[in-house]
Amino acid sequence: MDAGEFRRRGREMVDYIADYIEGIEARQVYPDVEPGYLRPLIPGCAPQEPEAYEDIMRDVERVIMPGVTHWHSPRFFAYFPTASSYPAMLADMLCGAIGCIGFSWAASPACTELETVMLDWLGKMLQLPAAFLAENGGAGGGVIQGSASEATLMALLAARSRAARRLQAARPGLTEAAVMEKLVAYASDQAHCSVERAALIGGVTFRAVPSDGKFAMRASALQEALQRDKAAGLVPFFVVATLGTTPCCSFDRLSEVGPVCNQEDLWLHVDAAYAGSAFICPEFRPLLDGVECADSFNFNPHKWLLVNFDCSAMWVRKRADLTGAFKLDPVYLQHSHQDSGLITDYRHWQLPLGRRFRSLKMWFVFRMYGVTGLQAHIRKHVRLAHEFEAAVQRDPRFEICAEVTLGLVCFRLKGPNQLTEELLDRINGAREIHLVPCRLRDRFVLRFAICSRAAEPVHVQRAWAHIQALATALLAARGRTEIQAEQKCA
Repeated sequence: MDAGEFRRRGREMVDYIADYIEGIEARQVYPDVEPGYLRPLIPGCAPQEPEAYEDIMRDVERVIMPGVTHWHSPRFFAYFPTASSYPAMLADMLCGAIGCIGFSWAASPACTELETVMLDWLGKMLQLPAAFLAENGGAGGGVIQGSASEATLMALLAARSRAARRLQAARPGLTEAAVMEKLVAYASDQAHCSVERAALIGGVTFRAVPSDGKFAMRASALQEALQRDKAAGLVPFFVVATLGTTPCCSFDRLSEVGPVCNQEDLWLHVDAAYAGSAFICPEFRPLLDGVECADSFNFNPHKWLLVNFDCSAMWVRKRADLTGAFKLDPVYLQHSHQDSGLITDYRHWQLPLGRRFRSLKMWFVFRMYGVTGLQAHIRKHVRLAHEFEAAVQRDPRFEICAEVTLGLVCFRLKGPNQLTEELLDRINGAREIHLVPCRLRDRFVLRFAICSRAAEPVHVQRAWAHIQALATALLAARGRTEIQAEQKCA
């Protein structure tokens, strides 16, 4: 493919993508395929000779699209949003064209410097404490990770390194293995499973702290867990406070937990993967109160801030705590400006060395939407969630299971869990909309998340009417079965 054909095919691809986005609602939101569907549709090995572009694009519809779950459909209400916008797509195209591998400032100065500035821009949008910003030679700063899971792992490993240094300084004979046996990390029992996974990878003990009646971690429960472990000779070192949990979007009491972590000299990492985007709105910013106590903070612009995956923003109060845990400088990665104090080499902030020019997406989106446009997007989703919540509350057969704060509604059919489980089977079996469940204590619950940028009131209304109709059919079938069982017994 030469430049001339690339121009032509590029225009065709933009048209295809625009047609796909504009027509996505007409596609079945959840695929009707079985595991292994794809292999019989394509050859068993790569072609020896080049194939035509037209054939490849025909196979996109024949092979790929039948197995795609359409996350950006306005009929997709599962998990959490995955952000998408045309400016971000254009930036991704440019990122691919530039193709730099930005492991250091010298590898591509613009890649490094734009990221530093974009994380400061975003930090100011969130009103983060100045200590988290890199401008004016501050000790903190931000970095783009691939996901919130990566950010949590990086924070835990940095905290582990800091705790190990302190322990070995206090007790010089203590081996690294002995240190690892003593370290304990904590998070709410509602925290994402990636926190426990980070502890598993980091080789430390994990404690799930019981949440309260609103599914939030409180200072009293954390202190109880800390005291119990310290009495057993263990060393607490790391706490994750979740703002917007995955099951029900509950908020740990950061303003309570933060001071405890500071008093106990524990690394506090704040995980706001989904909810963090909402903090650019003044009415939701109080949910972040207490972040001034944190050592690190993370959320995913690629969930709700119109920046396509992957783009997970992480800030640290003292970047030396993070970079000091992982810094290696082989001669082939060194450059003449690395000790200038004016720049950072982001390879020291992450697990991989290589990194894409992801800050381009932030730059394009922030400039083309503006803060007011991004706020309007967040507020529309929150408004739609409350409209759905009100509709559920009007139907006496259903109940709301957790406070609706942002764009997630947790609800269920009243009665035994099996009823809601059967309803979910019918919902996803019909493939008209797509939902996923969670468990809140002993209750099986449906999650209705406003996800698509294109979602409007009509989509929420149609989804609720569909759910109601399926519930009516389910309860009618249940009633007939119970009557038949009674007649048989009689």
